[in-house]
Amino acid sequence: MVTVADPGGARTSVWLAVRPAAPTRRRSEAPSGLDRDRITAATVRLLDAEGLGRFSMRRLAAELGVTAMSLYWYVDTKHDLLELALDSALGQQRLPAGRPPREGWPARLRSLACGYRRLLADHPWVAPLSVAYPNIGPHARAFDAALHRLLEATGLVDAARTGAHLAVSQFLGGCALNGCGGTVRRPPEAEFALALDVLIAGIEAKAAHTAAARA
Repeated sequence: MVTVADPGGARTSVWLAVRPAAPTRRRSEAPSGLDRDRITAATVRLLDAEGLGRFSMRRLAAELGVTAMSLYWYVDTKHDLLELALDSALGQQRLPAGRPPREGWPARLRSLACGYRRLLADHPWVAPLSVAYPNIGPHARAFDAALHRLLEATGLVDAARTGAHLAVSQFLGGCALNGCGGTVRRPPEAEFALALDVLIAGIEAKAAHTAAARA
């Protein structure tokens, strides 16, 4: 079944598509006061207020006080706009800067994971969209880079570090898939914390084994 969050069929991510420039003779016809950032911000507000199921380009246009066709000067499809909104919401999470000290990575990883869980709770529509779309926007890439820096600090290398990255990514992806954002079921805080502790303990054990093998 294709849902509002499911593009249904092949499509190019908005982050990969190249939009041709509007013909010069028509640029003057573009609606004034609009740009892609403003439209994306309004989309995030509308999704927060009314949810994914009620979202439409007509409803967004009414919120902005323009015609629905005006929006298509800046995005090609509704799915492009939802993908932009998804990355915009991901950008609200504060990410750790720089590489942490060797002993500091568990606390920072826990903070990163808990921040993502809060993001899903604050924006319930992010969970289904993160499953439907590829998550390759600039804020998604910044999140992945922050995770990579944290795992570098563990001392793991090569396949072990790749495996740890995959484990954390799948854990966080499971939060979205299983409804941490409120779409299906929101696990209790203690349950989430315990699962995260187990994950971190596993990475610590693997890192200790790697260090011992080197010694």
